[in-house]
Amino acid sequence: MTPAVGEDMWRRETPHVLAALVRRYGDFAACEDAVQEALVDASRQWPADGVPAKPRGWLVRVASRRYLDGHRQDIARLRREHRVALLDGVDRVTDPAAPLEDHDASLEVLTYCCHPALTIESQVTLALRTVLGLSTKQIAAVYLIPSATVGQRISRAKATIDLQHRRFPPPATRQERLPAVMHALYLMYTAGHSRSVGGHLLDVDVTTEAIRLARLLHNELPEETETAGLLALMLLSEARRPARTTPDGDLVPLRDQDRGRWDHTGIAEGVVLIEAALPTGPVGPYQLQAAISAVHAEAPTWERTDWPQIAALYAMLARSAPSPAVTLNYAVAINEVHGPARALRMLEPLLDDPRFRGSHRLYAVRAPILEAFGRRDEAIADYRTAARLCTNIPEQRFLNARIEALGIEPDGADPT
Repeated sequence: MTPAVGEDMWRRETPHVLAALVRRYGDFAACEDAVQEALVDASRQWPADGVPAKPRGWLVRVASRRYLDGHRQDIARLRREHRVALLDGVDRVTDPAAPLEDHDASLEVLTYCCHPALTIESQVTLALRTVLGLSTKQIAAVYLIPSATVGQRISRAKATIDLQHRRFPPPATRQERLPAVMHALYLMYTAGHSRSVGGHLLDVDVTTEAIRLARLLHNELPEETETAGLLALMLLSEARRPARTTPDGDLVPLRDQDRGRWDHTGIAEGVVLIEAALPTGPVGPYQLQAAISAVHAEAPTWERTDWPQIAALYAMLARSAPSPAVTLNYAVAINEVHGPARALRMLEPLLDDPRFRGSHRLYAVRAPILEAFGRRDEAIADYRTAARLCTNIPEQRFLNARIEALGIEPDGADPT
């Protein structure tokens, strides 16, 4: 890495270059090797000769040459021709100088990663690595698992696809993979929107790329109301980003955010998308979540939010796509509409749900409800548990501040 080239360019261009090669050759490992060799060539040539006018095209052409050189050295011609036959007519680079840089293969490769033979965890992990270019360490932080486990998961996913002859899905089969593709994009955005670990709350590069891909997907399938819902959900969530943290990086909860700092252009686009989608087809979970975000986005204050409408939308979401996370958020709305007693009854079963084991989310949500109900000691205990389990530093600071606001030191000492 050299200052003349810049880390931002590597991160921005590498996934696109890898996507272009994978789309054409299907061999993840060999394509990754070829891209790395092209990056080495660039790090040597660009500081001296200058960055090309079209760096992505340069990288794709050089990586293609590297791939084909290695292919010729390692595999007999007959075997190469057999592999071409297995690619079902996908264009293969026969001329490394062909102009490839204008084609963005990211969405196609994302569909490729969402192979039905893979688990959803493997699909998303492979997509995070291949489409977004995240390192195994970054992906491990998303899943709260060791980096070695991520590496093994990626290797197994590639091997599984290899057993399926590395075919790229023809357009006719992409509809079958649409739910998996949307779920992968949703998790990608979530990974950037609420980082699990570290000193920053957000990873803007990841959320920006997830939104870009969601927009591509919606443009490709404009008649699919759930693609509109997914894009609207991301836009509405991202619109609140400028107000989610202080200049020092501290967390600002939705209740206390300066709504004047929200991106009202993004809100307007998201609202238009969801309002157009809701009447035109079956209402799915992404549309419902986007509708909830739209109600929040249009409310002038926390207190003047239309909580009955939000509670009704969560009731629909709980019926159509039940999950502990939905129940958790539903309880927040119920607390605002019907009070803490009913909200706490909703949360009680989640305390024994293994899916929340090791997570701070349940305790972080329950603590302020207990606090509002006057159950101070229990609220303090939940804030402490949430702070202990939380691995994101800004969120941990916020939880400790809530403990101090109740007259207790974060380490447990009562100053009174």
